[in-house]
Amino acid sequence: MPRFAANLSMLYPEHDFLHRFTAAAQDGFQAVEFLFPYAFDAQALRQRLDDNGLSQVLFNAPPGNWDAGERGLACLPGREQEFQTGILQALDYAEALNCPRIHVMAGIVPQHQARQSLEQTYLTNLAWAAEQAQKAGRDILIEPINTRDIPGFFLNFQAQAHHIVAQINTPHLKVQMDLYHCQIMEGDVATKIRQYLPTGRVGHFQIAGVPLRHEPDLGELNYSYLFDVIDDVSAACQWQGWVGCEYRPARASAPNGTRDGLAWLQAPKLK
Repeated sequence: MPRFAANLSMLYPEHDFLHRFTAAAQDGFQAVEFLFPYAFDAQALRQRLDDNGLSQVLFNAPPGNWDAGERGLACLPGREQEFQTGILQALDYAEALNCPRIHVMAGIVPQHQARQSLEQTYLTNLAWAAEQAQKAGRDILIEPINTRDIPGFFLNFQAQAHHIVAQINTPHLKVQMDLYHCQIMEGDVATKIRQYLPTGRVGHFQIAGVPLRHEPDLGELNYSYLFDVIDDVSAACQWQGWVGCEYRPARASAPNGTRDGLAWLQAPKLK
């Protein structure tokens, strides 16, 4: 079985955010991820991790004005200074939380602007971010996201992301391979795991059921099979990363809705 990290931005909505660390640990998770830590003091988050024996394995760099609909700055010309300030802030949090990976969202293509016109800004920003991450002993991740959840998002396909990582050519820039987004945009998920994981360019996986983004045992993807594929390929290429559980519990409104939906995590259920 792969190693699973609870995404605390989506799991345990029945608890206040700071109480989700304890809930995840009680359910057997040894690691967590979330979207953004910046509303909380870094040392307070570190204390929650330490108190519950958890590792922080991923969070996102500042995405711009999230409430206004922005979903990253990396591809946006004219926002370079804000992008760099955000990366440095994220690296400070990564140091405090001992987190090895920072996801950098690409951003939404502005109306009436060609996608190709943004590529050089994206490459330049990522190269700079990866250089800063190298100095800090961290990795920058980029994630293809489906156009149904985020219309107009700059980065949508695995091949696109891997081409960008190969162009920049540093071990501190990798792909965050979300199998939910991958299935929606292109399918053939098992083949893509076998294709890309041995390249050394995959830094992290994420999972959710398709199409409703609920538990992975709900929907059209056979995660039992995909977990075996990850295990087999990981053993062959010595990959030791994490699989983030970035899904919305189907019974989110129930008092123990997240815990009630974790039957998929039990090994006998996967065979």
